[in-house]
Parts: sequence; C-alpha cells; structure tokens
Amino acid sequence: MAFLFRNKQKNHAELVQSTKKLTIQLSEDSKPNPKVEEELARDLAQMKIRLQGTPDAEVNQEMVFQLLSFIIQEDLLYSLANNIHRLPFESRKDAQVVFSTAFRYKPVGASDPQVLHHVIQFRPQIIISLCRGYDRRESAMPCGGVLREALKYDSIAALLLYDEPVADGKTRDLGDVNPDEPSSGNGVFWTFFEWIDKGAFEVSADAFNTFRDILTKHKALVAQYLQTNFDLFFTKYNTILVQSESYVTKRQSIKLLGEILLDRANYNVMTQYVDSGEHLKIIMKLLRDDRKMINYEGFHVFKVFVANPNKSVAVQRILISNREKLLRFLPNFLEDRTDDEQFMDEKSFLIRQIEQLPPVPVPPPNAA
Repeated sequence: MAFLFRNKQKNHAELVQSTKKLTIQLSEDSKPNPKVEEELARDLAQMKIRLQGTPDAEVNQEMVFQLLSFIIQEDLLYSLANNIHRLPFESRKDAQVVFSTAFRYKPVGASDPQVLHHVIQFRPQIIISLCRGYDRRESAMPCGGVLREALKYDSIAALLLYDEPVADGKTRDLGDVNPDEPSSGNGVFWTFFEWIDKGAFEVSADAFNTFRDILTKHKALVAQYLQTNFDLFFTKYNTILVQSESYVTKRQSIKLLGEILLDRANYNVMTQYVDSGEHLKIIMKLLRDDRKMINYEGFHVFKVFVANPNKSVAVQRILISNREKLLRFLPNFLEDRTDDEQFMDEKSFLIRQIEQLPPVPVPPPNAA
C-alpha cells in the first residue's frame, strides 16, 4: 500500500504556482529554510524533466508549450531571475535549464520563442536581473549561460545596451530609445567593466564571455552604439580592460579589441580609433610587455595604425619620432614565431611602411 503515501503529481499550473510561491518564500525568509529549499528543489527538478526529458523518455512538444505558457503567465522567470543566487546548487542548474529552454523553444509556425515577446514587451527586468547575477559568485555562471542563450536575439542585446536608470525605477522601454543619444554610462551594460575587472576569477571570466557575445554577435546594432558612445566606451575599455592587472583579462581584451577594429561592420569605429595618438601610445606599450602573448595580441592592433593609408598627423608624429627605435625593434620582435608565415609577412609589411614614412607629418587627404 505504498502508493497511499506517494506525493500526488502536480499538473503544469500547480507546478509553476508552487515553484513561484516557494521562490518568493525563500527570498522572504531571514535565514535558510531547508524544508522550503528541498521542496523547491523537487519542483525545479520536475520542471526540468518536463522541459528536457530524460534518456529514457523524449519530451512532448505540446506539453513543453503548455508548461512554458504557464511559466510566462505566472511571471515565474522574473522571480527566479531575482532569486537564483538563493537557490541550492543543483536547483540553480535546473533553473538555468528552465530559462534556456524558454529562450530556445519556438512554437510551431513561430519565428521567435514565445518568451521573447514577453520579455521585451512586459518584463525586460528579467534580463537586467540576470545581468545582476554577476554581483554574486553563486549566480554568475547560471545567469551567464542564460544570457548568452538570450543574446542570440538582437532585441535582447538592444535591451541590455540601451538600459538606463529611469525615475520610476522601471526598465527603459526600447520604444523610447534614440540610438543617436549618448548613454549616461549608468545602465547595466557599463557594469560589465566592473564585473570583468573586479569580480572573482569565475565571475570575471563568465562576464567577459557575455560581454564578448554582446559586442561581436550584433554587428549593425553594436556599430551604431559604439559610434554614438565612442569616447565613453573606449576610455573605459582602454583604461580598465586593456591595462588590467589581470593577465587573462588583459590578453582577452586586447584580442577582442583587434576583432572589433578589424570587423567590416565597425569600419567607422576603427578609423576613429586609429586616428588617436593616445590610443597608439597605449598599444605601443603592449609591444614591450614582458609576456609574449600580450605582445602578439598587441601587434594585431598596432598593425591597424601602421597599415592605415590615411594616418592622422598625431599618429604620424608618434611613428616618425619613434621610427629608428621601431626599425631596430621590430626585426627581432617575436622572432621565434618563424612557423607563423602570416605574422612574419605582416611584420615585414609594417617595417616597410615605417621605413616609407615621410620626414615630417603630412595631413591626410580627408583632413579638414
């Protein structure tokens, strides 16, 4: 008669309502409540199985649609996003599955996930709360995994980039955004610099992965954004990331900078960046760093300055005044990379370009 003591299986609505109730209760308790944590863990584990299936049983797509509809209807994702750091370890992973499935699942005949409309139109705070997951080590990786799934869509990237504090404490409506209006620098996007620079290693690493996805997977959107916010963005990027005391952050940031500048979509951003003598000074210092991979990544940014056929007077002045030093330095620069033919060819090209610099700076043809 053991069946008399089995828990009654909750239907979709009951499971979602129970999960939300327990999540809110967990957030209101002043100290850990093992009973609530245990029951919530069971609910989330059951929800994951219904969404993901098991090795022995595939999911029923109609049931997935119904369960996700209840999750959206009950606003469960918002409660989970705000409290994911409070969940037990395994429950955080289960919550990540719930979020990721929601951002992947597209109903039959639909071009986008049903959750996308809900987030953009009614609950943009979900994305902001997931970003705030980087405030805590416990929630950084599950929130980061969900963000990178959500960031497959331009609208999510736009929501994150154009976030601004508003008077009523709500999240800015994308319909109110003017892409030509510079950012205040107080939105959630700008906090990534702090999470990357000052976070614990795993927080920093995951935040950088999300930061990189934002900047490389939404080309037209980001090109516009970087042009509008050029000075603010690159001041932070150069001072906080490129000159970071963390070797990993420094190396990754220099490499990402090269990718941004060499992307065709960012042509206007690139030309503005390499017009700056101050930017060139920062990059030239990287060539003398005592770590070879910093030298290597720095070289790929340095070459953009030298190869530019329309160098600004400021950039020419620095290169001309350092011509002799550069011509002595570059032939032996990373000389052990003899098997890297592209690097050797690029280095030879830069040496020729520096040799051919005029005696004094010449204003480029497009100068005002």
